[in-house]
Amino acid sequence: MVEVPEPLGEGLETSQPEAQRPRRLVACVDFGSTFTKAALVDTGTGELLATASHRTTVDTDVLDGWEACRASLTRTDPRARDAEVLACSSAGGGLRIAVVGNEELVTAEAGRRVALSSGGRVVHVASGPPSARWLRDLRSSDPDVVLLVGGTDGGNAEVLLSCAGALAEHHWSGPVVVAGNVDARTEVAGLLDAAETPYVLADNVVPRIGVLAPESARKAIREMFLRHVIGGKHLSSGAGFRRMVRAATPDAVLTGVELLARGLDEARPGVGDVAVVDVGGATTDVHSVVEQDPEDAGLAREVVATLALSRTVEGDLGMRWSAVSTVEEGVAAGLVDEGEAPRLRQAAFARREDPALLPASAAERRDDEALATVAVGVALRRHAGRRQVVYGPDGRVVERSGKDLREVAVLVGSGGVLRAQGPEVAARVLGSVTEEHGVAAGWQLPRAPRVVVDSDYVLAAAGLLAAEHCEAAHALLAPLRRAGTARRG
Repeated sequence: MVEVPEPLGEGLETSQPEAQRPRRLVACVDFGSTFTKAALVDTGTGELLATASHRTTVDTDVLDGWEACRASLTRTDPRARDAEVLACSSAGGGLRIAVVGNEELVTAEAGRRVALSSGGRVVHVASGPPSARWLRDLRSSDPDVVLLVGGTDGGNAEVLLSCAGALAEHHWSGPVVVAGNVDARTEVAGLLDAAETPYVLADNVVPRIGVLAPESARKAIREMFLRHVIGGKHLSSGAGFRRMVRAATPDAVLTGVELLARGLDEARPGVGDVAVVDVGGATTDVHSVVEQDPEDAGLAREVVATLALSRTVEGDLGMRWSAVSTVEEGVAAGLVDEGEAPRLRQAAFARREDPALLPASAAERRDDEALATVAVGVALRRHAGRRQVVYGPDGRVVERSGKDLREVAVLVGSGGVLRAQGPEVAARVLGSVTEEHGVAAGWQLPRAPRVVVDSDYVLAAAGLLAAEHCEAAHALLAPLRRAGTARRG
């Protein structure tokens, strides 16, 4: 079985204090869909020594891009040549997950939330008893991993078993993570064994109604990503790439976000509730860590519990490949003025046709800022959702969708457009979603957060370091942490 990093918390504890372990340099590498980014970190101090980037070389071998980054790091610090390498990857389309569940409103939705928090992009959700169309749609979504869920522990196992049976009958060859009714696991395992389908058994993501338990399934998905997906994408001809990669990039980023929010202990604290919005060429991802008030949770009427640690991926919001749909979603949400829409549509078409376009004029930079503002605004609204109070037979009840971000202390921006255009543009783009800038009532958006940009792209690096070098990872996040505590202090 492949060793995978433990989640934050107890998994960060080590038998030997970090200060007593041999000090060494680590190169943290993110093989992104467009660019490969590298950061050289001193694990003794957590100091960021050098950074580098190169286009991701999926057309040849992804390690070609890494070698270019290593050469750049070595010019800054010759020790980079022999540094240990820890990597994450979203190259070649990243981690594609299909969720198969009992019913759409409960277990399938729970599975979708767990899949997103595991660093995957959910490409298909199926619910209910299998059919010919069910299997056809599942195949056409081309998932890297199937997350099979269904039933509470000790509850109905009929749909879970029928779905497992359908996969086995049609000799499903891709990896499956089983995270449903634990009482049916032996039968499910027998079906998949007979079909020689690779699988991992995990704890139930919904052990009982109203409870969402993601960690076991998240770890199993990581294991399948490392064992099957990385090699299966044929991104490199050598074994070195597989040895480097420890996680899907969004999974590493979410671990970094968790460390930023929660810290390690009282002596090495975090900043509290955090939201991160990462604006890319094809998608806009939102990560958040928000500790829910137990009293507030008791008033909320939700079928599936909300995770403190969560992520959403918006595949129709982006700066290049998804620019056209970004404009249309902005118009629908009222974030793009009708008078500006024709010009912005034209700019979006140009960027979709030439994803490598870099703004060279003031007008092009203005259009990039407008696209980023829409992508951030729509993505955060979808992640946060709305909130309203209603009265029924049981008295006062809060109805809401999404994640309540109103008390978020720090709003972090990431993505090339925010890093390249400077702090003033980033402040305007990120500030546009806060309540103090006139956001429409009802949206659970940050009221008055400290806004900061991950200009050195350290969240992914911190996530990679967290399991083995937790103190260095915490120190690496110091610039973001200082920005977060400055507002509150």
